[in-house]
Amino acid sequence: MAKPFVFRLQKVLEFRRQLEDQARMALAQAQAAHDAQKQALEDVRQRLAAHNAAGFGQSATEADIWLFMRYREALERDEAAATAELERLASILQTRRQEAVLRSRNRKLLEKLKDRQAGKHHVAENLLEQKEYDEMATLRHKLQDH
Repeated sequence: MAKPFVFRLQKVLEFRRQLEDQARMALAQAQAAHDAQKQALEDVRQRLAAHNAAGFGQSATEADIWLFMRYREALERDEAAATAELERLASILQTRRQEAVLRSRNRKLLEKLKDRQAGKHHVAENLLEQKEYDEMATLRHKLQDH
């Protein structure tokens, strides 16, 4: 009867799988935040373009022009802030992506080790079983000769 294969680092493998899952979740969250910020930046740019296209009209007073300029400046500041935030989130996204790749690689290395050890165990068990069968056959043959 062959002994079942026991991988001594199974707990480590399970822990690495958990780390990989966590890294994937963090990557998904970072991607969602990046996508949301990208949309927010696009919204600000659309509002700025619409505001600039509208202009202040023919009968604008000095106060209207002043308000128009201040609102445009505020939209430009919002655009700059949204762009900076998008760059920050892109950096975080890249970091999360690298972490996910690294953790996946670590898990795969351990799984390859497990597969190799399982293969060696299987071969060793088969050889042991074959040796036992050969010994039994030899003993039977000797008993039949006597």
